[in-house]
Amino acid sequence: MDTNQAVNTIREKLFALKDEKYASFSASLVPNVERERFIGVRTPQLRALAKELCGTEEARLFTAALPHYYQEENCLHGFLAERIKDEGELYAALDAFLPHVTNWAVCDLISPALFKKRQASLMPKIDEWLKSGDVYAVRFGLGMLMAHYLDAPYFTEEVLGRAAGVTSDEYYLKMMVAWLFATALAKQYDAALPYIKNRRLDAWTHNKAIQKAIELTKASGQQQIEPLHILKALLQENETICNFIFQKLGAGQPILKQAIDKEISMLPKVSGG
Repeated sequence: MDTNQAVNTIREKLFALKDEKYASFSASLVPNVERERFIGVRTPQLRALAKELCGTEEARLFTAALPHYYQEENCLHGFLAERIKDEGELYAALDAFLPHVTNWAVCDLISPALFKKRQASLMPKIDEWLKSGDVYAVRFGLGMLMAHYLDAPYFTEEVLGRAAGVTSDEYYLKMMVAWLFATALAKQYDAALPYIKNRRLDAWTHNKAIQKAIELTKASGQQQIEPLHILKALLQENETICNFIFQKLGAGQPILKQAIDKEISMLPKVSGG
């Protein structure tokens, strides 16, 4: 079997699973990819196909045939890559593939199980991705930071410093930084709060992180980040619209802070490990 045969065989398998309505729906979520590049294969079917193909010569030839044309070919490639069990081979496969990723949907689906046990050796590789200058390699690096380094015992404040160091006008990078800090507010509130309190992020990312944090359903010590947590953070800043409004209303800041702290203390706690 040669490369063209492998690609065509896999493409036939993908088209056998197509769903036109699902293709249109998927295309609506990824506006920078043309509708004609969507076949319409659902994620469970792609995962099942990756499991079927993993380790075959067909898969080896297919993954070497870059770039792919169809969105689902890229998704399948990502699912094949995440099944690699050798660390060096996995890094090589990702380095070959990430420069050809053109959208968030493909980037964010890659979640190698191997990384859950490789935090020590993974971090230098994440640093490479963050410094690569390639939008989706950087986004992938941020995603791996968020997935593997926001929980004990691997979390350090340097993790947030790495994320804050990613400065770009690219929407999909700013959004990932905001998402990471929103998650950090949920998992590592005391460490993440100064980034909000002291406005260490650009204005758009700052605001988006607060918005996403309020939407999240978990927090360190509480079941979720409530608007009260964010209001408390904003009140701790001297130069905010919140303080300006409260001053105009004649509301005493110390009394407000005490009331907010009391309400936060009454929020449901998370118990257990």
